[in-house]
Amino acid sequence: MAKNEKKGIVKEFKEFALQGNLFDMAVGVLIGGVFKDLVSSFTNNIIMPIIGIFTGNVNFSEWKVELPSLFGEKAEPNYLNVGDFISSIITFFILAWVIFLMIKGMNALRAKAKKAKEEEEKKEEPAPPEPSAEEKLLTEIRDLLAKK
Repeated sequence: MAKNEKKGIVKEFKEFALQGNLFDMAVGVLIGGVFKDLVSSFTNNIIMPIIGIFTGNVNFSEWKVELPSLFGEKAEPNYLNVGDFISSIITFFILAWVIFLMIKGMNALRAKAKKAKEEEEKKEEPAPPEPSAEEKLLTEIRDLLAKK
């Protein structure tokens, strides 16, 4: 890579990094990570115990299926963590629902803003100017000649 190309890439990256969108995206990622943890905690500590009540007090975090060992009894057992997987599925659906509602709300706000902007543009259109006295007189003459 030529020296000029390196300077161009560094300059281009600097412009990209200093754009406001990059910082907005970083804030969104951080908030999204925290929100995911919050929803996971809600699912594991509130939703799953309530579901456990209706499924015979099943503790989903302990719901595991032991896999057979290929190396005899000396190997440590491996498990399929079915309960954790079910919790993750519920967390996914909660997150997907919240994102859907956020996007739906943003689309409604955008549509409202677009409508308000269109109405404002209609108000700003100037009314056609009144015809001058000369134009009015010429119109009357034309109408009188058309009657004859």
